[in-house]
Amino acid sequence: MICRLFQPDTNVYITGMSKKPDPIKSEMRHDQLAKEIRKHDALYYQEDTPEITDAKYDALRRELEEIEAHYPHLKTGDSPSTSVGATPSSRFAKIEHSIPMLSLSNAMNAEEVYDFIDRIKRFLNLTNEEQITVFGEPKIDGLSCSIRYENGRLVSAATRGDGQTGEDITANIKTLKTVPHTLAGNPPAVIEVRGEVYMSHADFETLNKRQEADGAKLFANPRNAAAGSLRQLDPKVTEKRPLKFFAYALGATSDPIADSQTGIRDQLKSYGFDVPHDIVCTDTTQGLLDYHSQMEEQRADLGYDIDGIVYKVNDLALQDRLGFVSRAPRWAIAHKFAAEKAVTRLEDITIQVGRTGTLTPVAELKPVTVGGVVVSRATLHNADEIARKDVRIGDTVRIQRAGDVIPQVLGPVLEKRAPDTLPYKFKPVCPVCGSLAIREEGEVAYRCTGGLICDAQAVERLKHFVSKYAFDIDGLGDKIIRQFWEEGLIHTPADIFRLKGKNAELDNPLENREGWGRQSVKNLFDAIEAKRKIALERFIYALGIRQVGQATAKRLAQRYEDFDTLRKEMTIAADPSSESFARLINIDDIGPSVAADLAAFFSEPHNQEALEALLEEVQVGPYVAVQTSETSVSGKTVVFTGKLEKMSRNEAKASAERAGAHVSGSVSKKTDILVAGADAGSKLKKAKELGIHILSEEEWIEQTRAV
Repeated sequence: MICRLFQPDTNVYITGMSKKPDPIKSEMRHDQLAKEIRKHDALYYQEDTPEITDAKYDALRRELEEIEAHYPHLKTGDSPSTSVGATPSSRFAKIEHSIPMLSLSNAMNAEEVYDFIDRIKRFLNLTNEEQITVFGEPKIDGLSCSIRYENGRLVSAATRGDGQTGEDITANIKTLKTVPHTLAGNPPAVIEVRGEVYMSHADFETLNKRQEADGAKLFANPRNAAAGSLRQLDPKVTEKRPLKFFAYALGATSDPIADSQTGIRDQLKSYGFDVPHDIVCTDTTQGLLDYHSQMEEQRADLGYDIDGIVYKVNDLALQDRLGFVSRAPRWAIAHKFAAEKAVTRLEDITIQVGRTGTLTPVAELKPVTVGGVVVSRATLHNADEIARKDVRIGDTVRIQRAGDVIPQVLGPVLEKRAPDTLPYKFKPVCPVCGSLAIREEGEVAYRCTGGLICDAQAVERLKHFVSKYAFDIDGLGDKIIRQFWEEGLIHTPADIFRLKGKNAELDNPLENREGWGRQSVKNLFDAIEAKRKIALERFIYALGIRQVGQATAKRLAQRYEDFDTLRKEMTIAADPSSESFARLINIDDIGPSVAADLAAFFSEPHNQEALEALLEEVQVGPYVAVQTSETSVSGKTVVFTGKLEKMSRNEAKASAERAGAHVSGSVSKKTDILVAGADAGSKLKKAKELGIHILSEEEWIEQTRAV
């Protein structure tokens, strides 16, 4: 496929990939979900004015992750599937989390809870008959934070932030009566206690009455009130707000305090913290489901908001073995409560244009509250869905805000349809640039053909380039990127780093314009200058190559280690018969389709020009492996073969990555180690012929035990 860097080709060819069902529909959904999540991250974590509940937000992420699992190439945009939270607000000082504050994957029904338990057993190589004890507790709908104690005394507190860095709310957290300043008992020298700041229903009602009497802004729900109260610049304001804290987890500790989740809970309670009530600990999945049903029935009587149940493997040693995937632990999951529905008026249908040119119809609704959330927009997916459901502008429609999907239109209420309404006609024209939109045979979505002139696509690609997991340039948000694009200041990535020079040549420089000032312009240019050096994996991701998301970018960085080598190898890999192509598809999770897209990207002349210009402005650092500790297999290429008895194949791969090794799927002269399980066949034979170092499963475990 021909891929152009920020100048997409209008002729799309896919090589080396078998046809998948509805790929364009999935890409359309992915683009919309990513945009929605970025918007809600800012509203939730920075502004404390979310438009949706935590359940809805988690559902957006969940759907995005499910789409990417089926269609990995859709990680081409600014995918938030591996992110947590949002960049901390500049209003607060920052605190780095010693251990990242990650999020949770979701289960929406009983089947997915069973799948969760089955995945754990497969990873741990357990039989169906072997039981896993699981701890369950209510999922509090509040604001997550981490509180650090040293020698039993509270020294700092931080919000989740982006999972790596949070906002310093130490002074504010000290005003909460349910947060001890000094821990009881005999805590370790250092302990970080994590939990949820929340507001009870009764306190929320009292607060809003006081706000109304004072002529102040009313809060939409208890979560908003808790977040807004905790993130005050003046602790005296926080002190007047009736906030409470539930402790439920640990961050960094100098010494372990328990060997189970129930043990952690008991210890936190002994230190003086409130902990969630009505927990369960069971070794049957049905026991978890019964508990979930019980809590769903009781949630209205709890006196505070919960939006589901969190299940955690109780044994901490098993948690360590299971580890993490992407932005969430393998050993925990949030089981959400049921969907809610409402009826409202469909006032219009608008078309959004995604980064790759896909056209997505969106229902513009008369705002309606569904379970405490105001919904004004909902997806209509594509033209075929509109025709199938026969929804028309002016219809009264049923909408659903379910845990497993973003707000969607279920269908019209036909008995309320006006007699003069007409079926909606999807116009095959891009609403941004006016170019023809085409739909290839067998696909469901229309795509704008104006790739070289369509502002929507170019701007979205630039947004991706400066996004959080790419160059992460502060001050270049959506509005600023669009403004600079429209003014001709930025058209390519290299232009971003030439902006200061261009500004000096303008008749009306930025610092003289409304909304700007000398300091704000200086801050922007300083932020850009600070990003002239970038890690290899971030640079690869920033290029926006089709099918290359964060995980793939990291694997490429691990394998090729510097950009010059990567670029040279990808150019040679344009020949599917070359050794470079063979080496590329041997990288774990990179197949012929991804390899073809990578090779096409680096071979395309427009991309080569854009890269040369960009590399004149930035310095791409070599890959630096991050590992728990140095081991004898660090930097080695490892292949697993045969049946492993003590761990699953996934656990083996995870152990290799933690030890700093590269995992490959086939044996070659580049292979350093072959780990041979029972019944090893042709790979073992080839490894012996090539003189490759061979380890048994037990020897591998011993060499990587340190991590």
